[in-house]
Amino acid sequence: MGCIGVVDTTFARVDMASEAIDEIRSLAPDVQIKRITVPGIKNSVWGAKKLAEEGCTALLVLGWVGPSLTDKLSYLAMSIGLIELQIHMDVLILDVTVHEDEASGEQELKAIAIDRARKHARNLIALLRGDLTRFAGMGLRQGRPDVGPII
Repeated sequence: MGCIGVVDTTFARVDMASEAIDEIRSLAPDVQIKRITVPGIKNSVWGAKKLAEEGCTALLVLGWVGPSLTDKLSYLAMSIGLIELQIHMDVLILDVTVHEDEASGEQELKAIAIDRARKHARNLIALLRGDLTRFAGMGLRQGRPDVGPII
């Protein structure tokens, strides 16, 4: 499975990288994991590029977006950068982002962050193993309870 890179930020209010790494290790104990922490979300593209250059062929980029318009525009810039990086370097990148305004309180926000980090880590391992297709159309959610398929 090679190397999986994990990028996180000091701006985040929850250590999502530790949650994701714990999940990856439980599912794929032999995979090599490299982690880099950057100051803010716009630095995530640099961190992802650095880990890709170090041989990571799949990346989880864990971001935290504040509630202001400036924060949301910073996220948009980062997201576009990750898309370009994914195309140009032929590396799989999962953008795992929590927006502060998607919860009504800090404990709900923390639960969303942990759930999202762990579920995206599971998705990444399943994708790398060629096993994600069996979950298509199942209404799975990251950060929230699954809603299930429409029958």
